[in-house]
Amino acid sequence: MEPAFFGLFLLRIAGVALILAGLPVLLDSFARFAIQGLGTPAPVFPTKHLVVTGWYRYVRNPMYVAVVSIIVGQALLFGNVHVLEYGAAAWLVTHFFVLAYEEPTMRATFGEEYQQFCQNVPRWIPRLTPWRPVL
Repeated sequence: MEPAFFGLFLLRIAGVALILAGLPVLLDSFARFAIQGLGTPAPVFPTKHLVVTGWYRYVRNPMYVAVVSIIVGQALLFGNVHVLEYGAAAWLVTHFFVLAYEEPTMRATFGEEYQQFCQNVPRWIPRLTPWRPVL
């Protein structure tokens, strides 16, 4: 384990908090894909239904946000700049994947329902209050 970033032990605590915050979001989001969406996050077996419950009411991509949170949390916990760089690279690759493939595919698959979701729920920075779609 490297020394804490900038010698601040508080950053290690922040790292643990990011890991602990990301894990339940990731697990809940995976479960919602399987149970409500009737599919997986993998493009080879996508969901049949648009998932707009749980953490998806706050941010469009909670799985990706959770994974990056966990990676950054590990970097802070272990004081490792390479893991921090990996987290930044993971987010960047994910961002371009979302823009180039995922969002166009979702628009084509779910149409107006997905458009309304995009207009009300941010891609990366979570809302403070949950979005409640009009049914």
